[in-house]
Order: sequence, then structure tokens, then C-alpha cells
Amino acid sequence: MLQEFKKFALRGNVIELAIGVIIGGAFGKIVNSLVEDIIMPPIGVLLSVSHVQNFSDWFFPLVPMTKAQREQIVSVADAKHAAIPTINYGLFINNVLTFTIVAFAIFLLVKQINRLAPPVVKTRECPECCSTISVKAKRCPNCTSEIVPLAA
Repeated sequence: MLQEFKKFALRGNVIELAIGVIIGGAFGKIVNSLVEDIIMPPIGVLLSVSHVQNFSDWFFPLVPMTKAQREQIVSVADAKHAAIPTINYGLFINNVLTFTIVAFAIFLLVKQINRLAPPVVKTRECPECCSTISVKAKRCPNCTSEIVPLAA
């Protein structure tokens, strides 16, 4: 059983997957920091309609609050501490914006990686008649000459 586990754990795919998960976690922390610490604060200030400068502190109380409570409770944490149930729509907006920015950052990263990868060749030229044929072709459809297929 130990030999089987060793064979499984040291296979290339498992190691590559582990490396991918580790690098993905580190990249996720970088992108999350970019979103939370660099991009969201200015957006929160620009879009803020109250004294709150962060979307995560926008909430709607589900029970009536007194004037003193409204002045005292200015964040979701304050409302939770006072045991006031709330709809935290600011957290939802924050999460949607964070997801959008993270998805866009990953899109840009994948686009750049794909640009660096060599293009996949799907066609080649027939050595007899110089017409364009598939890489997998065994015979040219134009001149019917036999061709050794290339590895795809």
C-alpha cells in the first residue's frame, strides 16, 4: 500500500496540481489585496452617500431604531454588537465588485499567458502539390498523394 501511495503521490499530474494550488493561493492573496486595499477604498469614497467610506458598512436595519441608536450604530459590526438584524447590502456590493475585479485580473493574466504560448498548428502544406492540408492527413485530398501524418 505504501508503494502504491508513493507511486500516486509522485506522479507528474499530482505534483503539478499541488504546485498550481500553491501558486493559485498566493496569486489569490495578491489579487485580493489589490482589490481590497488599493481599488475598493477610492471607489467607496467616490460612491459614498453618507459618512461611511466603505461599502461593507452599508446596511438596512430590519427593526426600527431610535435616533440615538442611528447615531451610535454606523457599521455592520456595531449593529451585530447591538443585536440588531440587518440586510448588509454593502457587503453584497463589495463582494460583487471584488469578484468582478478578480475575474478581470485573471482574464488579463490568462490572456497574456496564452499570448506567450506557441500557436497550435492545425494545417500544413502538401509536399507534392503545395495545397493546405490537415496536420493529421494521411493522403492529400487534392493530389491524392500519400503523406506521413505529423504528430498533433
